[in-house]
Amino acid sequence: MQSQKLENLLNQALNATESERERSQELNVGYNPVDQVWELIIKYSGNLETVRQISERVTELLNEYAIIHIRQSQIPDLVQIVEVEYVEKPKRLFFQVRNGKRVSCINEVQDARFSLTGQGVLVAVIDSGVDYTLPDFRNEDGTTRIRYLWDQSLKAVEGEHVPKGYGMGVEYTKEEIDAAFPDFYHVITPKNIVTQGAITIRTRDISGHGTAVAAIAAGNGRGSGGVYAGVAPQSELIVVKLGNPMSGGFPRTTELMQGIDYVIRKAQELRMPVAVNISFGNTYGARDGTSLLERCIDDISNIWKSCICIGIGNEGATAGHTSGRVSENVRANREQEIELAVQEKQPSLNVQIWKRYVDQIDISIVSPTGTRIGPVKEQLGTQRFTVDATEILLYYGEPSPFSTNQEIYLDFLPRGSYINSGVWKMVLTPKKIVDGHYEMWIPGEGTLNPGTGFLRPVSSTTLTNPATAIRAITVGAYDSLTFSYADFSGRGPLTGESASAVKPDLVAPGVNVSTISVGGSVMQFSGTSFSTPFVTGSAALLMEWGIVRGNDSYLYGEKVKAYLRRGAKPMPGFEEYPNEAVGYGRLCLAESIPD
Repeated sequence: MQSQKLENLLNQALNATESERERSQELNVGYNPVDQVWELIIKYSGNLETVRQISERVTELLNEYAIIHIRQSQIPDLVQIVEVEYVEKPKRLFFQVRNGKRVSCINEVQDARFSLTGQGVLVAVIDSGVDYTLPDFRNEDGTTRIRYLWDQSLKAVEGEHVPKGYGMGVEYTKEEIDAAFPDFYHVITPKNIVTQGAITIRTRDISGHGTAVAAIAAGNGRGSGGVYAGVAPQSELIVVKLGNPMSGGFPRTTELMQGIDYVIRKAQELRMPVAVNISFGNTYGARDGTSLLERCIDDISNIWKSCICIGIGNEGATAGHTSGRVSENVRANREQEIELAVQEKQPSLNVQIWKRYVDQIDISIVSPTGTRIGPVKEQLGTQRFTVDATEILLYYGEPSPFSTNQEIYLDFLPRGSYINSGVWKMVLTPKKIVDGHYEMWIPGEGTLNPGTGFLRPVSSTTLTNPATAIRAITVGAYDSLTFSYADFSGRGPLTGESASAVKPDLVAPGVNVSTISVGGSVMQFSGTSFSTPFVTGSAALLMEWGIVRGNDSYLYGEKVKAYLRRGAKPMPGFEEYPNEAVGYGRLCLAESIPD
């Protein structure tokens, strides 16, 4: 089927065969082949009654967004519903893994002058869960600092409950977690499942990623004698462990959207300001702030006294992005060749080409053996080609109601086990050019074989989604020992008509950060996953100073961003600010609080 109400990637997925979807990295995300049910994101207006009639499950989110589960056979009926404005499929999310408080001027605001600790503010960590048994997340009397913990990956058993309004996972309250601790000093079972009290808490942070993030943002340091105390040590926490995906081993954007919705609703119920930490990202999209995930984050940011902080990602030094400009000028090289190296035993690969819709460009594909396909004319729908051991799906998309950009999507699928290795070429031939600029991305480095990437990569616009949400505080990374920019940290700017929005907003320590992980062990981490919680905790302290203490009742959202930008300090090697690498500079919380 083909519908302008469906995003390009979803149209491509629906046009693909079951076999093609199974071999693709992206097309099968959100699809359950056993039940032939899709998990989809919809933007709607009015009510969802007609949608509920044809859906298996509907989860209503804030600001007229919803996550639905619907049989593939019902999607043609879905697009006919007037209240449904636009539909997208989920994408995979990846962790952004690769002496912070002092260099970020946080110690100064925790001392006698301000004595800011995060008291009265919520810190929400949407991640891999948390080791809730650690003393770092407990008060002096042994009670937990966690107000709510939603593990999306669990299936409720007798005595457990699913959070109201959401059709998955298990919710644990502060009271239930406290009931599982009859003795503050009791020994925890090896699997971090507390069974000694009246309540059994089954959630686990298997990777330790979420525990480390939470410890930086809000750990109180009780497990280390205060050595590894976080930024907002007396804040309370809401923890969301993102659910297990249907396939592929990664959580999905649909789960993230529900997690954000959940923490904002809980903060409203508790009447407390909330700083939200997101250390996940994905590499799909135009990076122009117009996807439903990006727009949802921007819309939700307007609802409550909140501040959403998102890591920019770790694609800055990879070969996953390139860009250029084609021209009709006869003196210029009318054709542009983009070379893409594919290493041996690469199971599949997709390429996104984003351009202005006003430009008309034909594309040719040259295989490593020299076989040329094209030029392929622009036409809607999926076009299929076969070259040696590789099947190629090519899809010319259309602009959406939210974006003037056009996508050309290529999926390289194996006819056997792997696609052809070697250097592939994509040749762009201008037909009618007004602007001529194009951007190209492949999946994140962590999902590809080492060495697969563009031969002439471009480091700008390597930020991941949803760090591209315009109202979010987007955080990059630097090395706090050498005061040097971390080359892995993604770079701005955004693309298209959103290019004027500054990304990142600032950078924070993200190289060899020492913090607490599962079991209380001290580990070192690198990546924007771990620079972001420094900013999240700082946002919590700003909201404590402003809202809780009555200095500024409006210190949330964009105002927090403005204060953090103003207080940021310059970085060695950068003359102009803001810039695409470090934004307005490095985090300095003490300079962000008005005199």
